[in-house]
Amino acid sequence: MFALTDDDLRTRILGCADGPAAFNAEATRRGAHVTSCDPIYDFSAHQIRERIAATAEDILKQTKQNLDQFVWDEIASVEQLHRVRIAAMNEFLADYDGGRNEGRYITASLPSLPFADASFDLAVCSHFLFLYSEQLGPQFHDDAVLELCRVADEVRIFPILALGGVASPHAADAIEHLQGLNYSATIERVHYEFQRGGNEMMRIRKA
Repeated sequence: MFALTDDDLRTRILGCADGPAAFNAEATRRGAHVTSCDPIYDFSAHQIRERIAATAEDILKQTKQNLDQFVWDEIASVEQLHRVRIAAMNEFLADYDGGRNEGRYITASLPSLPFADASFDLAVCSHFLFLYSEQLGPQFHDDAVLELCRVADEVRIFPILALGGVASPHAADAIEHLQGLNYSATIERVHYEFQRGGNEMMRIRKA
């Protein structure tokens, strides 16, 4: 979803709003230097595991009610999706305590991050910015994107869709705002699509 290359994985990467995902664990095993931040990291592994168990059935139910909003290609069914996601979350949980002790999981949330300017070469943010366009307004998105640009030389955000599979109303405004501040902001197609129509990322760099 972020079109990551081998060269990218040799840089300092920030995963913002990573949640209980396996990205940090898998990338670290491959020798990458990844820091993940999310407010959920204020909780223990046990508390996160309990929350995952408590919400799993409801998420499955919602997915079944909205089957047409997803591309059932590499993942062929809701049941397979459940298995894939639980496996990823278990991988995260197995890595979490050690990673937190190593400083790889940091409790933090946009639009204010506890990192110095240019702490990272690349910041990635998936399924948070733009996705919750109705819940988080244009000012939040402007502030959050600029904060990512402050702490990283390059920013990639995926997808550019809001909930329900509609185009985010904040994406075009964010690009216009960024270009006015001397940033290059482009929408690029990627080789990943699960949410139908969700196959584009925003790439932001200093112009």
